[in-house]
Amino acid sequence: MSSGLSPQLPLVVDEVFGAYNLNTTFEQLAKQNLKMLILTIPGERIMDPEFGVGLRKYLFELNGDNTYTEIDRNIREQVQRYLSYISIDNIEFQIPEGNPDLFPHNLSISLSFTILPLRLATSLQIDVDQPI
Repeated sequence: MSSGLSPQLPLVVDEVFGAYNLNTTFEQLAKQNLKMLILTIPGERIMDPEFGVGLRKYLFELNGDNTYTEIDRNIREQVQRYLSYISIDNIEFQIPEGNPDLFPHNLSISLSFTILPLRLATSLQIDVDQPI
């Protein structure tokens, strides 16, 4: 039986690793942790009501700089507090071009970040298209 660092989310039965797919690299683990931090709604995590950005709650906010600034600030604050081994290099928001009516129903974020102990620069794309 192979070993890994943590279960890969969402949980999927896997014949290679035994019960579930596993994260086998620290890069996979860091990306999963960052994604969970961004998607978790504050108050959703047991025993830590301040954990999470809650990206879905922004789906129906006004499409403007204030909203993007707030999301950016929340992501950076949460990463600094909970994932101090990650340094956010850049956050970009993608808005569907040619069809602005999709915006409050779709929110895409591209994050460039560095895993500090590994000195590894990588990126993560998060697409949110459904409300809570």
